[in-house]
Amino acid sequence: MAKLTVSDLDLKSKKVLMRVDFNVPIKDGVIGNDNRIVAALPTIKYVIEHGGKAILLSHLGRIKSEDDKPGLSMRPVAERLSNLLNKPVTFVPVTEGPQLEDAINKMNDGDVLVMENTRYEDVKDGEQVKRESKNDPALGKYWASLGDVFINDAFGTAHRQHASNVGIASNMPQTAAGFLMEKEIKFIGGAVSNPAHPFVAILGGAKVSDKIGVIDNLLDKADKVIIGGGMTYTFYAAKGMKIGNSLVEKDKIDLAKEIMDKAGDKLVLPIDSVVAEKFDNDADHKTVDGDIPDGYMALDIGPKSVAAFEDVLKSAKLVVWNGPMGVFEMSNYAEGTLEIGKFLGTLSDATTIVGGGDSTAAVQQLGVGDKLTHISTGGGASLEYLEGKTLPGIAAISEK
Repeated sequence: MAKLTVSDLDLKSKKVLMRVDFNVPIKDGVIGNDNRIVAALPTIKYVIEHGGKAILLSHLGRIKSEDDKPGLSMRPVAERLSNLLNKPVTFVPVTEGPQLEDAINKMNDGDVLVMENTRYEDVKDGEQVKRESKNDPALGKYWASLGDVFINDAFGTAHRQHASNVGIASNMPQTAAGFLMEKEIKFIGGAVSNPAHPFVAILGGAKVSDKIGVIDNLLDKADKVIIGGGMTYTFYAAKGMKIGNSLVEKDKIDLAKEIMDKAGDKLVLPIDSVVAEKFDNDADHKTVDGDIPDGYMALDIGPKSVAAFEDVLKSAKLVVWNGPMGVFEMSNYAEGTLEIGKFLGTLSDATTIVGGGDSTAAVQQLGVGDKLTHISTGGGASLEYLEGKTLPGIAAISEK
């Protein structure tokens, strides 16, 4: 069954509660990157253009004490949203009570309101109570009472069972997906449930332990699984190769052996590495084939690996990429990640899906984002979705 979406709803004169993901980097009241706000605009605009009253809820950062609250207010987010929409946005500096209720009751069709950070509810009177992040039933019920319909457009929190997503949904007759959520279900959900072939997964990052579930799930579905990044060297160790001072999870070596036995030639490992004597962008570095020499650590994949990976990718009809090929934040070890990103931008016959902070940053840095089919907005959520897990935030959306 397909999920109910915002375009299935009659929104005219309705109070539309919307869970959005406005968890943006913010320092001293200044927003570092507004991508997540921009990503929510299509759904917000649709609601107000169809006569709905948009009441937006989002968390921002983690609230562990009263001291965290002033620096994590939604006020700057509401101001940025107002600029992006080119219309006034009402900000209400509370998460419950008469002030919020009055502001909602005064809304006209097409108005937009942003309430205070939902995680303010995690600390009450100086005590950590986690009403939002532990899905307090009374809080979910209260927030649900503020609106007529509920739209969940926050894929980034879909793997969490919070009062502002699952809590509201369980007290609403209908919950619909926003356009952003709809896209994530279509592309990432589709890659897991009904992939096109040849299907190639590229998994990078530092630790095998972070990606075990994903590797395991995708080995059953993908034609090839390319491994890059620091977790490569746990696989190298499992093969009995020398890894020098490279990153290794010693307690995962046996597991890496099991994965390689299960995978056979489906698993594609790097064949050369960029190595240095220390974890430093300015350290002398060189490219080596195979074993990593003593005293050196591997910090990126080398050009032969890039060529081998491209050879696997060129015939793909579906590519899912999650995680960098090396220490992407250091320019001398970013080449492998950037080369893979650039190559994905040339695959015009394939569906290309990118998720995870560093791989997303790479495609944005290269300016190839518009050449890819889908860039996921969720880190942990997209990983758990790729593992084949049921995400509570998606499960709570009504079926059509």
